[in-house]
Amino acid sequence: MTPLTHQPLAIPPHVLDELRERDDAGVVPRPYAYDTDGAPLRCCLRRGRTGERISLVSYAPLRRWAAEVDADPGAYDEVGPVFIHTGTCQGPDPALGYPFAETGALRVFRRYNDAGHITGGAVVQLPVDPVQAQTVVERALHTAFTDSEVALVHVRAVDYGCFQYEVRRP
Repeated sequence: MTPLTHQPLAIPPHVLDELRERDDAGVVPRPYAYDTDGAPLRCCLRRGRTGERISLVSYAPLRRWAAEVDADPGAYDEVGPVFIHTGTCQGPDPALGYPFAETGALRVFRRYNDAGHITGGAVVQLPVDPVQAQTVVERALHTAFTDSEVALVHVRAVDYGCFQYEVRRP
């Protein structure tokens, strides 16, 4: 696989440690053994496997980014559910390419400026073919970052609205 132009970011390890204690909604997570393959894990940007210990936690990605860069997203701040490993994991494998692009699903590429405000977005149908899906994701990210106002992009699932991963301006 060719190197990625735009780097998908997993939830950072120090944030995962915090979320494992108390999530961004103030709830203590309840770990469980996943009984089927497929949960999109935001700690390592891959699908969960049968028997792995995971937790569903509330996560506020824009709020956390805004705190890093001293921005104020105001009403654009959101908290939503994400799956993470209950304990530490190895993190993402860059050789896998863009995560969660193998399903043929709809994704929204939501664009934010450096103040944390939405500047636009695009809904993209991913092809079922994983190689073609990687190309479609790369093209959508390239298009987003051609706008000089865009500081970061959140890739989300359209069906549930779930945050998939973040990509910052290269």
